[in-house]
Amino acid sequence: MTVPNVLLSGVVGSTAYGLAHEGSDIDRLGMFAAPTETLHGLHRPKESHVTTAPDSTLHEAAKWCRLALGGNPTAMELAWLPAELYEVRTPLGDELIGLRTSFLSAKRVRDAYLGYATQQFRRLENRDDGSFSADTRKRTAKHARHLKRLCHQGLELYATGRLTIRLENPQEFRDFGEQVAADAAAARPVMAHYEKAFDETRTALPDQPDEAAVEAWLLRVRAHFYASAPASSDAR
Repeated sequence: MTVPNVLLSGVVGSTAYGLAHEGSDIDRLGMFAAPTETLHGLHRPKESHVTTAPDSTLHEAAKWCRLALGGNPTAMELAWLPAELYEVRTPLGDELIGLRTSFLSAKRVRDAYLGYATQQFRRLENRDDGSFSADTRKRTAKHARHLKRLCHQGLELYATGRLTIRLENPQEFRDFGEQVAADAAAARPVMAHYEKAFDETRTALPDQPDEAAVEAWLLRVRAHFYASAPASSDAR
């Protein structure tokens, strides 16, 4: 897949967290700018391009901004990656990294991270305990790892206004995954712990994101990629 005007992209997912194992897929996430003139025609350009083998997702700049303003954990990673994981990094991409805290707000971060973690928790609770296949155990361990990671990273972001993508102790999360694979009920006290921690933690985040700063950046992107249509040959 070749997408023009990529502003920022890099390796995300398990590789970025430090949870990858032999045979893990390498996931890539990025952002591109649609040519500005295409936003004014009858048919708007695609807002996302997704491929598998390799696994890659590219969101148009405005869509990525909407996702990040909503606290979307997956989108948020792109602005907080360790430097060595970026594969494309343009001046406009660097500007975005520089204003990444403008996307943050307390309620949206809490709701998004705990919401995604709760989805993982429900998958674990709904696991078919009559199946002990290796595939079921593998999926269960993966869901459990990501449940704890989402809670851990979300609480850090909520409390400090910073997001650390690479986990300090990946083995802790791997061990938790195996515990839950053996007994899904092991996830319940961890989920309860983080729900209580969010309730008791004083947030460093504002009530609302700084949408004006985000809008100003997006308008700079539109101005940069604006190209006027060629004059008609019938013009007088």
